Amino acid sequence: MRNELIYIPRLRWCVSAAALSTAALAAAALVLFPGPAEAASTPGAAAAQSGRYFGAGISGHLDEAAYVNTWTTEFNGVTPGNEMKWSTTEPRRDQFNFGPADEIVNRARDKRMTIRGHTLVWHAQLPSWVNDLDATNLRSATRNHINQVMGHWKGQIYAWDVVNEAFLGDGTRRQSVFQQKLGDGYIEEAFRAARAADPNTKLCYNDFNTDGVNTKSTAIYNMVRDFRSRGVPIDCVGFQSHLSSNSSLGTYQANLQRFADLGVDVQITELDVGGSGSAQADVYRKVTQACLAVSRCTGITVWGITDKYSWRKEETPLLFDGNYAKKQAYYDVLYALNNPRGPVRAVGADKCLDVPNASTTTGTQLQIWACSTGSNQQWTRTTAGELTVYTGDSRRCLDALGAGTADGTAAIIWTCHGGANQKWNLNANGTITNAQSGLCLSVNGAATVNGTRVVLGTCNGGDHQRWSF
Repeated sequence: MRNELIYIPRLRWCVSAAALSTAALAAAALVLFPGPAEAASTPGAAAAQSGRYFGAGISGHLDEAAYVNTWTTEFNGVTPGNEMKWSTTEPRRDQFNFGPADEIVNRARDKRMTIRGHTLVWHAQLPSWVNDLDATNLRSATRNHINQVMGHWKGQIYAWDVVNEAFLGDGTRRQSVFQQKLGDGYIEEAFRAARAADPNTKLCYNDFNTDGVNTKSTAIYNMVRDFRSRGVPIDCVGFQSHLSSNSSLGTYQANLQRFADLGVDVQITELDVGGSGSAQADVYRKVTQACLAVSRCTGITVWGITDKYSWRKEETPLLFDGNYAKKQAYYDVLYALNNPRGPVRAVGADKCLDVPNASTTTGTQLQIWACSTGSNQQWTRTTAGELTVYTGDSRRCLDALGAGTADGTAAIIWTCHGGANQKWNLNANGTITNAQSGLCLSVNGAATVNGTRVVLGTCNGGDHQRWSF
């Protein structure tokens, strides 16, 4: 964040990963939304349907009823914007002040919200005494700060931003007091200290201008890959996502996915989008859909509640205007959360449901193909029970050829019309069954090669009839 929020005068149920065995987690990965349901009415409730959170960064204004009511009604997560930063929690060495953050944490816990801790080691909002320390004392003070702050909320925080904004846009290290006095190892030291302080919380690195595959995000990617290879404890990466209505998101999802492929969770941590109307809403929708399409994207936090208190208020970047009215972006986010979009993966083949050559021609038979982020593999689950691909005038529905009910009927795309042959039940055992025929979506011949056609077949429990969404 850039001194943001400075106000200083998958499932229908949530499963705790810690409570699941490895085998249970593998099974849970195959569970799909079991058929149409009434759409959730808030972003928090809608996100919870897939086991995610949709939170807000808040700071101050807890005496304003409209502010608090909007937060506690619309969201199921929170990040204190300033109250956990070093200047607030330890303004003088070894003198800690947890009161302002406690007020937020206590309210959030009463509402059973997901709480993110923000932030432990950052170059900004440091009390002057930190900058005045020599290397030996700075290392000692940093470890003590991590121990004391994390220890105070041990067991209450879902994830901590351990280190924040340590890289510049050219991929080099920011010359902060930590970098200058402690050297390149300070980030690793902070993560190791954080793991010791609270072994059960998720430890994140967080940064801005990492909203696609670029020099900065690649430098961070290389750091995370190195950490993972050497056993340095890092569990997640935060992508702040301070965007505008004309932001290019061409590699946004691919960037999230490449970090997830390293074995870490990814989180959208400080989302706001300057602008208004449909252009702003479109960016919010695309970011939400990108998170939903990456299985290890565990949640989204918008950086504020109402435009009037935003650090970018002149750009009106949030989901609620200055009078707490819901903007178009709010409704687009809610729709995206209620209608998850992403690849439908064939479990047996480890390939994705694909429209050949990205065709939009009605009657095109579907196939399986190596998974990608292409639009011809991005499927939306609607509350009406449809599985749709593409958007706008090109939107098409997964359909049974000729409304067929016979074994071997081709699975095709067709203009959406609401018929029973275009409704699908996504079942807890991983099968997808046609509402009209009861047949299972199947990979023909249980093959695993690119280009294998997809058909409807009598359900038999085989892996070629199991899918993950």
